Amino acid sequence: MARDTSDTTPIERRDDLIHYLEEGSKPRDSFRLGTEHEKIPFRARTTSPIPYEGTQGIEALLKVIQDRSGWVPIFDRDKIIGLFDEKGGGAISLEPGGQFELSGAPVETLHETAAELRAHLDHTHAAGNELNIRFLTLGMSPLWTREETPVMPKGRYAIMTRYMPKVGALGLDMMYRTATVQVNLDFASEADMVKKLRVSLALQPLATALFANSPFTEGTPNGFQSFRSRIWLDTDPARTGMMPFAFEQGMGFERYVDWAIDVPMYFIKRGETYLDVAGTSFRDFMDGKHPALPGEKPYLSDWVNHLSTIFPEVRLKRYLEMRGADAGPEPMLNALPAFWVGLLYDDTALDAAWDVAKNLDERERLILRRDVPSLGLKTNFKRHSLREIGKEILKIARFGLERRKRLSAQGQDETEFLAPLERILETGKTQSDLLLEHYHGPWKRSITPAFSDCVFD
Repeated sequence: MARDTSDTTPIERRDDLIHYLEEGSKPRDSFRLGTEHEKIPFRARTTSPIPYEGTQGIEALLKVIQDRSGWVPIFDRDKIIGLFDEKGGGAISLEPGGQFELSGAPVETLHETAAELRAHLDHTHAAGNELNIRFLTLGMSPLWTREETPVMPKGRYAIMTRYMPKVGALGLDMMYRTATVQVNLDFASEADMVKKLRVSLALQPLATALFANSPFTEGTPNGFQSFRSRIWLDTDPARTGMMPFAFEQGMGFERYVDWAIDVPMYFIKRGETYLDVAGTSFRDFMDGKHPALPGEKPYLSDWVNHLSTIFPEVRLKRYLEMRGADAGPEPMLNALPAFWVGLLYDDTALDAAWDVAKNLDERERLILRRDVPSLGLKTNFKRHSLREIGKEILKIARFGLERRKRLSAQGQDETEFLAPLERILETGKTQSDLLLEHYHGPWKRSITPAFSDCVFD
């Protein structure tokens, strides 16, 4: 999750909220991409979860990485809860259950984000070896119960933990037991944002199917290709989902703002203190009528922090976040940005993707979102399987990357990063399918081998 901000620029009117999003528009030659990915740590010798405290805990791991990287610590009161590169090279943060997240720097090419990932994995692997810690390449914790999962000492997470059970049955599982990979992409204008938002929302279930990698819960198969995705269906309907209004006439920054200000708040941060205001109205805050701070109006930081607590399948900030994929091994973490950059960063490819996406009506989009977590690529769409549609879409993504002509030092273009997805579509077997084959075959119905076979090197 995003770092909280502290910008005390006062918000005077609703137009300030709209203007904040509008300012995200960039010239096309300034487009960048930023990849974020989470990894679930565990004790190498015992397959147990890693607590925050202790000589071999998460806190110690952050300090070892700090010493190795020279990155600056981020604190929540007196607890180190992340690191950041003062030179703009990204940040490490902690998810509620100790999931280790790299929020990558904005870079120009997929080659750069792949190099960043490799450097990060080298740091975490070396630091983990010192502390007997390894990291799973799965989209969900496959063994531990909620009660066995550690809790990270971040103020906003305590508030969310109290609130989640009031609005959904699986919100705590989302917080404490899942891991994702996402890519953040730019837009040139409001019209460009809307088109990219619509394409990526419509096709997000395809990404969920391609990256499905969470078929186990508490030691046994859970019946899903992506249980992580299923969890989001029962987390909090007020702030999640496919945003049907995004496809309505008049969609733009203003429409998103009008939706976002009616999403219930979690907290207001003042100094180092998180005020628990879960369930209250940002609109009331705008009107100076918030019961926690009567007569006060929000700062820009309140708006930015509030936007970070909204979780649709594609999230709008000053960029677009693709949020539908399970975390996975290194090639899949590189494949996710390749998939979306290929579709969205070339105008001809974007038009071709829209030609597919626009044929989905609201009902069909919602059915896909509902069925994909369990059926994956076998989900049917207009008498075709999602696998067949995926092959068409992946050709468009390849075309878009070819037209970008961003070459590595070895002269290789960015299409190399699509190879894992091409294999999945060729065989029809997702990561979850292969994991289940291992579970029923060589793993002999035990999840323990996942802690040696499904780890980052």
